[in-house]
Amino acid sequence: MNGTRHVCAVLVLIAIGSATARAKDLVNADVAGSTTWWGQIPVMVAIDKGFFRDGGLDVTLKSIINSSDRMAAVASGSVAFSNLGRIAVIANMARGDTSFWYFANIDDSPGNEGCWARPGFTSFEQLKGHKVAANTSAEITLDGLLQNAGMTEKDIHFVNLPPDQMAPALAKGDVDAACVWQPLLDGLKHTVPDGKLLGLDSDTPIGQKFHTMASPDIVIIGRKFVQDHPDAAKGLAAALLKGADYTNSNPEDTAKTVAHYFHKTPDEVLAAMKTFKYFGTNDWPQHMGVQTEQMQYLAHLLSDSGKIPEEPDVKKWENVSFNPKP
Repeated sequence: MNGTRHVCAVLVLIAIGSATARAKDLVNADVAGSTTWWGQIPVMVAIDKGFFRDGGLDVTLKSIINSSDRMAAVASGSVAFSNLGRIAVIANMARGDTSFWYFANIDDSPGNEGCWARPGFTSFEQLKGHKVAANTSAEITLDGLLQNAGMTEKDIHFVNLPPDQMAPALAKGDVDAACVWQPLLDGLKHTVPDGKLLGLDSDTPIGQKFHTMASPDIVIIGRKFVQDHPDAAKGLAAALLKGADYTNSNPEDTAKTVAHYFHKTPDEVLAAMKTFKYFGTNDWPQHMGVQTEQMQYLAHLLSDSGKIPEEPDVKKWENVSFNPKP
């Protein structure tokens, strides 16, 4: 009996040792993401379904709400990659930051970003001289909707508010309208139910031209990571796109898998997913061509409006050499 126990103990130690060895073989590649944005779902699926691990990577999602902070995390090397709003990416390009590449777009959701006004305001014309809050990508939505009304930011009192502070500010009357993405846009509607939706990102000139959000997400990766771990970079790109494929082909199981990240029920997550588009391995080269064109167009808008010091040639930051062969 003691001999049997000894054999079992040895087998357990061997199993533990093998698992430890396998873990040591994995390349750490943490990701900066957000647990308030449905666009992160392919990343979450790739983590929880083991796609990254199968590709030789140990990936943990570091929850960072603001895209500019996610950009900083990749630039500093504290995470390997991030899925984030492209305004922050273009802003760093304009400053000459060469610490990263962009290589994929895995989500988009035209119509999921908009501007909600307090009661008494039914058009942008009525907001002249009043306080309007926006942040990062929602600023482009705001600018486009102002343009539709024959206005610019100079016609309003612009307030740059963190997204999670918009609902309280709108409720108290500190601002008269706020522009933000889902699910925070629904939060504005819930907080000020008698208000009015003044427009969506899909109504803006950039939304009409490219049929995208005003500033969709883009996936970036540290250049040093790609240089130091070329095989891991290939595994990362393949796993990420596989996560988007799985999201599209298995939506119910995906919702169950990732619900814990959002502290929502699977049914709530599934309903939100239906308002999104996810992009995986299918025709990714053509898809990335559209993304690069949209980014350049957006860079031009940002430069013209004085939001960035100069217009960068965004193509210089594209690197899809480690993506799966089409």
